[in-house]
Amino acid sequence: MNDKPHSISRRSFLKSAGAVGLGSALAPLAGRERAAAANPAAAADVDRMPTRPFGKTGVNVPILSLGGMFDIPSNQTMLKQAMRWGVTYWDTAHIYSGGRSEEGIGQYFKHYPRHREKIFLVTKSTARTRWGMTKDLNTSLKRMNTDHIDLFFIHAVRDASIMDSGIREWAKMQKAEGKIRLFGFSTHSNMEECLLDAARLNCIDGIMTTYNFRLMHEKKMKAAVKACVDAGIGLTAMKTQGGGSVGTASSRDLELAGRFVQKGFTDKQAKLKAVWENPHISAICSQMPTMSILMANIAAAVDRTSLTENDRHHLRQYARETFSNYCAGCTQICQNAIAGNIPVGDVMRYLMYARSYEDSDEARRLFAAIPHSARQQMAREDYTVAEARCPRQLPIARLMNEAIKELA
Repeated sequence: MNDKPHSISRRSFLKSAGAVGLGSALAPLAGRERAAAANPAAAADVDRMPTRPFGKTGVNVPILSLGGMFDIPSNQTMLKQAMRWGVTYWDTAHIYSGGRSEEGIGQYFKHYPRHREKIFLVTKSTARTRWGMTKDLNTSLKRMNTDHIDLFFIHAVRDASIMDSGIREWAKMQKAEGKIRLFGFSTHSNMEECLLDAARLNCIDGIMTTYNFRLMHEKKMKAAVKACVDAGIGLTAMKTQGGGSVGTASSRDLELAGRFVQKGFTDKQAKLKAVWENPHISAICSQMPTMSILMANIAAAVDRTSLTENDRHHLRQYARETFSNYCAGCTQICQNAIAGNIPVGDVMRYLMYARSYEDSDEARRLFAAIPHSARQQMAREDYTVAEARCPRQLPIARLMNEAIKELA
């Protein structure tokens, strides 16, 4: 794979973008153009997916990663096409789809064993003990028909202080045994603090973090990313669409979408491009459960067209105008204002899965895993103080009640 994006004609990019499956984005395409959109490999020469160094690990990864939180066993063609088109960074987790995500990857490697060496494979464990991580790792290896994981994450970290000497020693041991190559964590809560702390640990190879057009310009996030870059940590961005807890389309959403479609790409592709403009972000992990989304994201990845300053202005303006619709993951603020153990940040994320990702099944499964006592407390809790402290002035009480109705 080539480390630098190559040239692609605007016409070819339009053909690939036409496969995005977003209603009006398909409307201009017809006949020969629509047929070409069905084969982005030919239209965009995507066998040359750009790659970037993953921190100072010595590994190069594709700038687009396949997020595995979907029914992989039933979508083996997706994996084959992703492989063919250069999306060879695959991300999953022990808990995704109740284990079916990892099993689907294992099913693929069983049929195409020679492809394993070409895949940068990532999985995650929600365990916080050496025993629990060992159990999850061994299960993941068995499910995925592989003898090693390229990058093993502790999942959904809210405080990097959990990376104590015991966990650091565990990671060294697994590396020595060849079961994992690299080690790190994922975070979508209190991300900036987690990144800053990780940069001081000298044991973290990679981090997957929430990072998008809403957050990337904030002073604290810039400082956190710089600290990780200086420490040689590879960074993968997730939640790059900046999806909100409400997630309902407004006239402002449609206006933004229309602006970018007129330029030849969608607002979703523009949001990916905004993240890729930071050369220190090694890759974007994107949930791509359909072929049309995969093709649209690949088209954005290989295209050399940069956002203009006017484009960036519109994204920043949109971020400001929809400020109070987005949970930024600063959960230590709201949860410290609530008695008990209500996982406000997790519930916000599950609402986003249901409303922005349109994955209600996964959102309900995750919501059901919240302890019954916490769900009971959620319905009767007074969120007044939490709402007063929320930097984005989210209507937390209303959203918690909506989550109970929609996800229970």
